[in-house]
Amino acid sequence: MRNIITQISRFLVGILFIISGLIKLNDPVGFSYKLEEYFNANVLNMEFLIPYALLIACFVVIFEVVLGVMLLLGFKPKFTIWSLLAMIVFFTFLTFYSAYFNKVTDCGCFGDALKLTPWESFTKDVILLFFILILVVNQKYIKPLLAQVSMNFAVFATYSLCLFMAYYVLQHLPIKDFRAYKVGTNIQKGMEIPEGAPKSEYEMVFIYNVNGVDTEFTEAQIMSGDYPQDAEFVDRKDKLIKEGYVPPIHDFSMEKDGNDYTEEILNEPKVILLISYDLNKSKEKGMEKLEEFHKTASAKGYHVIGMTSSGEEVIQKYKKQYGLTFDYYFCDATTLKTIERANPSIVVLEKGTIIQKEHFNDIDKVALK
Repeated sequence: MRNIITQISRFLVGILFIISGLIKLNDPVGFSYKLEEYFNANVLNMEFLIPYALLIACFVVIFEVVLGVMLLLGFKPKFTIWSLLAMIVFFTFLTFYSAYFNKVTDCGCFGDALKLTPWESFTKDVILLFFILILVVNQKYIKPLLAQVSMNFAVFATYSLCLFMAYYVLQHLPIKDFRAYKVGTNIQKGMEIPEGAPKSEYEMVFIYNVNGVDTEFTEAQIMSGDYPQDAEFVDRKDKLIKEGYVPPIHDFSMEKDGNDYTEEILNEPKVILLISYDLNKSKEKGMEKLEEFHKTASAKGYHVIGMTSSGEEVIQKYKKQYGLTFDYYFCDATTLKTIERANPSIVVLEKGTIIQKEHFNDIDKVALK
């Protein structure tokens, strides 16, 4: 019976680690953005790791897939099982921290393919931890499935293929796009809220200074006088009680000089967006290609614009440096990072519908009609 339970645990843990790792390996840049959230001063306060987020992301997802394969094969079971335990303990801590303190709203465990709430992520990790503890206790039942030479080759091949996949998607784009801005998506429709959709519920909260400490009181407490009468009013805010329907596309805008051009530009038949969520982090190799592409696309009737979250001073600096003559429009950095995984990148729109997306390495593949 113990052997059967062990083999079931072995299969479930191995498969889940492989699936989770491959989904994130499909989009390591997206996972690196999630790690940056965790490293932020408001969460783990490990900002010194932010410059290495992409490298860490690639290592973690490749290690995750390789460990899953090693477990299924029975390759170096002691090392494999203890490595799995260390990873799941670390991830369980992160997901609990996120859920309890409401710091990161999506752990990124399955990339954009499957969104989990913080508490759902924590529950998933606790269940995984349970199965991995079964493996720790019953290591003697983890037997090799193949001869040593064959297993060595299988593990090496897995590692090599993962490295190749990581390199490929970083030089191009994710093989499978799970995001809200995938090709074929109409941005206007993605922002619509269906009739009758549940609305968010808020509670009015009053903040008073009580003996030098900012303390929250509900509207009912204030109305009934259930608060220290000598307390000093500080602020009032609306606290989210229950989140309503959130459209798949939100916070998308095209702003310039204080004006919103979103609806106007999205209704145009031929638009190309050159996206750099942060111009200071843009790749020189890509920026050097933009002006020539802009001229070619404009000659074929496309309205070519840049999109960034950078300020006007930074925009002017880069326009001068690379001789750019197209205009940049402002959009939230998180939204721009969701749209694309390259900096800069190219998005082709037709009346708001995404027709094509390309990495700057593939700018010559953009189909200009």
